[in-house]
Amino acid sequence: MLTAGTTRGRRIAVIAVALGFVVLAVLIGVLVGPADLSASGILHALFGWVPGVGDGSLTSQESTILWQLRAPRVVLACIVGACLSISGASYQGAFRNPLADPYLLGAAAGAGLGATLVIIYGAATFTDGTPILPIASFVGALAGVALAYAIGGSMGGRTTVALVLAGVAVASFLTAIQTFIQQRNVDSLREVYTWILGRLTTAGWSDVVLILPYAVIAIVLLVLHGRMLDVLGVGDDEAASLGMKPARTRLIIVAAASLATAAAVAVAGLIGFVGIIVPHAVRLVVGTSNRWVVPLSAIGGAAFLVLADVVARTAVSPGELPIGVVTALVGAPAFALLLRRSGRVT
Repeated sequence: MLTAGTTRGRRIAVIAVALGFVVLAVLIGVLVGPADLSASGILHALFGWVPGVGDGSLTSQESTILWQLRAPRVVLACIVGACLSISGASYQGAFRNPLADPYLLGAAAGAGLGATLVIIYGAATFTDGTPILPIASFVGALAGVALAYAIGGSMGGRTTVALVLAGVAVASFLTAIQTFIQQRNVDSLREVYTWILGRLTTAGWSDVVLILPYAVIAIVLLVLHGRMLDVLGVGDDEAASLGMKPARTRLIIVAAASLATAAAVAVAGLIGFVGIIVPHAVRLVVGTSNRWVVPLSAIGGAAFLVLADVVARTAVSPGELPIGVVTALVGAPAFALLLRRSGRVT
């Protein structure tokens, strides 16, 4: 029988292994790509301060590919994957629903409507050159969640059932509006669907800078609320008897998870399955305590999406697959396998 100390040591070891996995995924992400770069040159550029690591050098063109294309794309994949995975784990804990995903409360539908409106009717950038699409999808995602939360509150209290039902209603309504607009502007369907299927193409570090503040705030809040998610898991009445205010705590967690989701969607479009399969895989390894599941989901999600993006940009080179297609092709059978191995939905 495992003691508390043994369990804690095992979980710390898992965190160390997970961090190592992220480092390995990042290295694969910058080493592998359509352009053939010198592995020794890349290692020297990344770890030149370590004696004996890499003995080559990159040309100016290769350096541009590394630092202006691959590196920001890999960093962006880490942030988006962490946001989606930690949001999924947090939603699943807050709603006590193992099938909850980051798009539960209408974030995807709101972001999709915002993006569709900009693609069809709006300009590409503001007058200062700032892209409008990420901001519109970000605002749309937050608006969708806010609307769902408002409707849920009007249904007799912000219980988990009321919020989920409100999210379904809002998502259906916003998706209907988006579909109507698309059918009226069929010439823009390809661009809209390209965004909906998800992508991590980036012109540099601007998307990383755009998403980073929101991601950091949301991830820190969710990690700090891991213990409270465990308390919410025993039920609202029991949580209230322990001195917690369940509705207020759930609002903070849902708001932080929605912020992370909106930030990810704003720069990467809709990427499915990450927020479901990664938290489930983590639970199989470390158990159901959200104190550990939440941070490990962020770490695992970062590594998973980096590797998925490597597949997306190399599988049909010189073309590129939408990353949402890759995560679905990997995620659907992986999720089925996880459910089978666990024997039940935990």
